[in-house]
Amino acid sequence: MNTTSLNLAFVCYLASLISYAAAFLFARPRLRQVGHAALAAAWLLQTTFLAQRWHASGHAPLANQFESLVCMSWGITGLCAAFWRLAAGKWLGPAISGLSLAILAVCSLLDSSIAPLVPALQSNWLLLHVSVIMLAYAALALSLLASAVYLAAYGGRTSYQAAVSLDRFNERAMGLGYVLLTAGIVLGAVWANEAWGSYWSWDPKETWSLITWMVYTAAIHLRRTHRWQGRRMAWFSVAGFAVVLFTYFGVNYLMSSMHSYAGSK
Repeated sequence: MNTTSLNLAFVCYLASLISYAAAFLFARPRLRQVGHAALAAAWLLQTTFLAQRWHASGHAPLANQFESLVCMSWGITGLCAAFWRLAAGKWLGPAISGLSLAILAVCSLLDSSIAPLVPALQSNWLLLHVSVIMLAYAALALSLLASAVYLAAYGGRTSYQAAVSLDRFNERAMGLGYVLLTAGIVLGAVWANEAWGSYWSWDPKETWSLITWMVYTAAIHLRRTHRWQGRRMAWFSVAGFAVVLFTYFGVNYLMSSMHSYAGSK
């Protein structure tokens, strides 16, 4: 399949990052608007690519690691628009551009061919379950970005208004990711019962999805009941996303799983 639109999206993300960097280095605020425009163009190009792939394959582009990773990048950029007003300062645009560049670079190393769906994936649950999980990971990636910026720029200093804003951003993004992750796991259990006759079989992917859910449950519990915030919650977010990455990548490549045929969740 032609990947021109995805390659152009990569170029736009790169142009966006360069524009943001130039705006900072040369004190040219107008270049930030160029960065914003390039970021929006990249998202539209990714949308075009996903629509083209859906049309070419005849199913939602969520059936393998390549497709789901492109969708995650698309979700991260799309969700950043919803969180833009919460991002005090000028960190969100460059952070999104840099992360999306890294994700698309990884995508270039994966098999991008279109193959027929295996019988277990020939279901409407593919779109429902995997899309919700990818949006959950996208929201948790935004939580990670806010935490990384917080730790790099402020460390243990929480009195600055910008630090408080980053902490609040982390809380909102993590909360959204947690709700979506919960919904995705429930949808996956229903699909598993339809496909395999059991809601839960302790497959490695299921087990690590549950571990991921428990980690973020602990994070939200500690924030709400023990007032964890700032530096401690930022580190918790980093650790939590490390678990997400293992669930998403590690299980597929290091463990034998009933989900390995797709490598998508």
